[in-house]
Amino acid sequence: MPVVAVTGGSGKLGRAVVRELLEHGWTVMNVDQRPSPDRGARFLRIDLTDFGQVVEAFTGIDQAHTGVDAVVHLGAIPGPAQAGNAATFGNNILSTYHVFSAARLARVRNVVWASSETLFGYPFDDAPERLPLEETCEPRPNADYALEKLLAETAAAQFCRRDPQLSMTGLRFSNVLDETDYVEIPQWQDDPMLRRWNLWSYIDTRDGARAVRLALEQPRPGSRVYAIFNDDTVMERPTQELVDLYYADVPRERDFVGHEALVSTARAAAELGWRPQHTWRD
Repeated sequence: MPVVAVTGGSGKLGRAVVRELLEHGWTVMNVDQRPSPDRGARFLRIDLTDFGQVVEAFTGIDQAHTGVDAVVHLGAIPGPAQAGNAATFGNNILSTYHVFSAARLARVRNVVWASSETLFGYPFDDAPERLPLEETCEPRPNADYALEKLLAETAAAQFCRRDPQLSMTGLRFSNVLDETDYVEIPQWQDDPMLRRWNLWSYIDTRDGARAVRLALEQPRPGSRVYAIFNDDTVMERPTQELVDLYYADVPRERDFVGHEALVSTARAAAELGWRPQHTWRD
């Protein structure tokens, strides 16, 4: 069975990714600083800011494993305003560089990693470039967390330029919610401003995990980026009404139907065969 190292495998999305990969025949090494309550993956206590530890995690550690075939990089301070800006930027950029560089040294040529919705313009105090947003829109990192993600996307492209056989897939995840988070959604309905910061978007952990697996299973030389968002918003109010209220002057390709999301996932559908299968409305 192929062996994959999942950094941040004990986090919210990480646990879902580990379960998804185990269920589809992967041997999983959970590379984190705290173990997960889930069983099945081998836990490796690794500090991603220590390059030597990351190299060992990918090349082999005693009886744990003798090397990995692929890497999923999710380990990070997971969003803006969860630590100081300098601490977030420093931790995340150093960890990401260590993961990318250690994978190259370990001759691992299949890397999937977590980029972010924040590159589209979070917190959207400024109007979006156009609607719906898509991967070809100019990045607008308005937070240091997002700036690190932009630099990571640039680094991935350069790693792939240096090694034409390398496949590096960045997934721009929306705000990750699992089933236990859905109980909060009714509280957001009276004031759309509570969730305007990411255009009322989200991604179910199960669909995010499936996007990771599909990207791993379809490595292609080069650097690719995909928006990974649910097809609907977190609002009961129709999307077109929200657009007319907050972004009436933003160029749009069309009117929006029902609760349609404001970020397109057409590229992920066309190239990965991925579409979200879960919604909070169920």
